[in-house]
Amino acid sequence: MAANEVKETYKQKVVDGGISMVQRGLTVGTWGNVSVRDPETGLIYVKPSAMNYNRITTDDVVVLNSNLEIVDGHRKPTIEYKFHIGIMNARPEINVVIHTHPVFSAVFGVIQEDIPGVSEDFVQLVGSRVINCTYALPGTEELALHVVEGLADRRAVMIPNHGTVCCGEDMETAFKVCFVVEKSARIYLLAKSAGTPHIISDEDIRFMQDFAKYHYGQDK
Repeated sequence: MAANEVKETYKQKVVDGGISMVQRGLTVGTWGNVSVRDPETGLIYVKPSAMNYNRITTDDVVVLNSNLEIVDGHRKPTIEYKFHIGIMNARPEINVVIHTHPVFSAVFGVIQEDIPGVSEDFVQLVGSRVINCTYALPGTEELALHVVEGLADRRAVMIPNHGTVCCGEDMETAFKVCFVVEKSARIYLLAKSAGTPHIISDEDIRFMQDFAKYHYGQDK
């Protein structure tokens, strides 16, 4: 690996992403993690393990390759680096993975119930539903396999009794997924307590996903 392949700008993305996650109430303390892939080199930048987000600097960020090998950094990487890299290896279009320890989607992780398509932004951005993957202990190869399998072709997956994993092509998209999943989880929870939630039909989901992909936005 050439020394110039490691980029300070990508380390800063991890630092900024972690601070943003805390400030926006998606985690507390040192829990959760952020990773960013440089599509030009394929290198993956991850949060260091068990460090306070407000104290992490670019010098603390760990850089790995797609074979899970550390190529730069003096810290231990987040223990969940296996599923971060596993997702990116399985999904070439994904360059950012954000693992949150939130409140509302975590409720459905505890009761191991899917979050279905209850809002239009959810089905357009995330998919028809967010499911719970099979449980495994944190940091294990088993958990990494379960997360990748549970995510499938969607942009989010819940880890039972643990947290939520959201991803996107870039940091902005990944954070949008985080917020939409949390909002929809809260809506669904309140709707269940107030009455019978009405779920968007599969036909309408397909229409809205096609619209969002090919027609929604200034450049489409």
